[in-house]
Amino acid sequence: MLKNKNTVNREISWLHFNERVLQEAMDKTVPLVERLRFLGIFSNNRDEFFRVRVATIKRMIQTRVDKEEKLDFNPEKLLREILEIVEQQEKKFNSTYQEIIKELEKEHVFFRDETNLPPLQSKFVQQYFMENVRPLLFPIVLNNLKSPDALRDNSIYLVVVAHDSKNEKEDMNALVHVPSDQISRFVILPSEKGDDSKYIILLDDVIRHSIGDIFKPFGYDTFSAYTIKLTRDAELDIDNDIKKSFVELMSESLKKRKKGVPVRFVYDKSIPENLLKKLLKKLKISETDHLRGGGRYHNFKDFMKFPDLGKKHLVYEKLPPVPHPDLSKDTSIIKAIRKNDIMLHFPYQSFQYIVDLLREASIDPSVKAIKMTFYRAARHSNVINALINAARNGKHVTVFLEIQARFDEANNIYWTERLREEGVKIIKALPGFKVHAKLFLIRRKENGENKYYTGISTGNFNENTARVYTDETLLTCDQNIAREVNELFHLIESPYNPPKFKHLLVSPFYLRDNIIKMLNREIKNAKEGKEAWALIKLNNLVDDKVVKKLYQASQAGVKIEMIVRGICVLIPGVKGLSENIKVISIVDRFLEHSRIYVFANGGKPQYYISSADWMIRNFDHRFEAATPVYDERLQKELMDILQIELKDNVKARLVNSNPVNQYQKTGSKEKIRSQYRIYEYLKNKSEK
Repeated sequence: MLKNKNTVNREISWLHFNERVLQEAMDKTVPLVERLRFLGIFSNNRDEFFRVRVATIKRMIQTRVDKEEKLDFNPEKLLREILEIVEQQEKKFNSTYQEIIKELEKEHVFFRDETNLPPLQSKFVQQYFMENVRPLLFPIVLNNLKSPDALRDNSIYLVVVAHDSKNEKEDMNALVHVPSDQISRFVILPSEKGDDSKYIILLDDVIRHSIGDIFKPFGYDTFSAYTIKLTRDAELDIDNDIKKSFVELMSESLKKRKKGVPVRFVYDKSIPENLLKKLLKKLKISETDHLRGGGRYHNFKDFMKFPDLGKKHLVYEKLPPVPHPDLSKDTSIIKAIRKNDIMLHFPYQSFQYIVDLLREASIDPSVKAIKMTFYRAARHSNVINALINAARNGKHVTVFLEIQARFDEANNIYWTERLREEGVKIIKALPGFKVHAKLFLIRRKENGENKYYTGISTGNFNENTARVYTDETLLTCDQNIAREVNELFHLIESPYNPPKFKHLLVSPFYLRDNIIKMLNREIKNAKEGKEAWALIKLNNLVDDKVVKKLYQASQAGVKIEMIVRGICVLIPGVKGLSENIKVISIVDRFLEHSRIYVFANGGKPQYYISSADWMIRNFDHRFEAATPVYDERLQKELMDILQIELKDNVKARLVNSNPVNQYQKTGSKEKIRSQYRIYEYLKNKSEK
């Protein structure tokens, strides 16, 4: 066990990561609308943090876990530290939001509310309310509220006060759900003739403007409304009823999540105190549920979908996908893979190549079977539609769809049932284990023998996230790798007799051990004066055993450079402990998501791409795959990309530095923004 002083608590490290997202919103070189969207990403991240991590810490406190013996931290103290950091970040968030609003006004973009609408816009809002909003509103009278479970998690409500100015009736208090999950939170208002300004009103204020239409029939004529938001514990409580399928159990657990205990309650601080007390009593919320008074607006996650407004300079410039030099428009992708291994780099290159490959396989008479795993499928998935088409064309299609993928469970359950209806074989989920490996396998009859074509990716086969997540996908017909991918599919179906893998690194069996083995080899080589180094790119580094081994490698003289986007409990640059380790994090317009491991191996570097971060859950509780990259061309490509990222002096931050999240200085006068430099690198390769 590592001493506490040698690592950063994972929750604190995550908050440091989310501050890097906030830095993007604060960065004046980022286009204004994109800055608003980063505020939305920051807010959405924080909501999930409270729903999952803070909820877990609260459960530890409430169940009186023996802090001294079972945990290496004090949960009460940690929770206080978390809330202090959240409060500091909230101040930065609010000041940044106000700054962006002022800057948008200079660009003739104005936010309106219900109090400052000129007649033309007031009339428009009234009509918009009647046609689009009113049909979605079903107020709950507060006095009639029977159960606090009626309030949806992570949604905003207006607490409406309906008042009779003649004082002949008592005030009515009602809860009105703001239906931003059904219509846009942002309504663009019409301008007067000759006015080229853009005007926006939030859905909340559309409701405030016209809510009287619902309550006036009851004799009220004055109205006010205050925003509230409840965040619930998102942990799924799965029953062990053996008579039910796992899909049924997951579906029931999702219903229970909607009734999870509160972990955070935020409200408009201008709400009358007596009304707040009444509300808290009705909702059974106590002081321990982290009450926070705030401004008029909450649920900034909706700002992730802030409209473009038609002003190009307010958003990122378009980066059209770069064509892959080995995949011309009219060429069979299967033939191209047979000729050479291919590495796709998303989002710089198009995810459509994957859809096209699966479509080709679905109609190719020589293709007999397709197997594929999904962790997070797109809501409208062309990938799954291609598999359905393959099944309709008589191919044997087998799919594992991870119905335990947090917050995507309902979508994945839907696709599981849809695929089953089409005759696709569904591999059953494994309680207690998640399948996080991203794999597909195409079996084709060639000259009377089975030939396999394999895809192994660092990210989800999801056309939506592939536009904004940086990931690598290897397409290969290396039969050694293909056979092991096939064995991995068999293992997922029947995980009781794991085979020995010679090429793939697979968890929950061998991945951690192999990483430690490779680090031990680097330690041995360093002690013998040989070349010894490692380049590692991850989303998260948490696993205690691997961190300890990284420290040992550093002490032995192994040079380790790491790119870790999110949580990193390792502290780099500490004399006598980690002085040979450097860690940066890159946060920019795309979400860094790929995992790449490179080890010097005595001058014959080994390259892997993987679905796995270095966390306990990835090593011990998930099926993960790291695949070797044998093609020297692709090895060079990966190394070139890693070197560009390591030289980033625009968007790279030093991890666990003092002060936190300071930008990396490389000594170069040339500004290197790695995501744009990688785009140009791949573009140049495609044009040769």
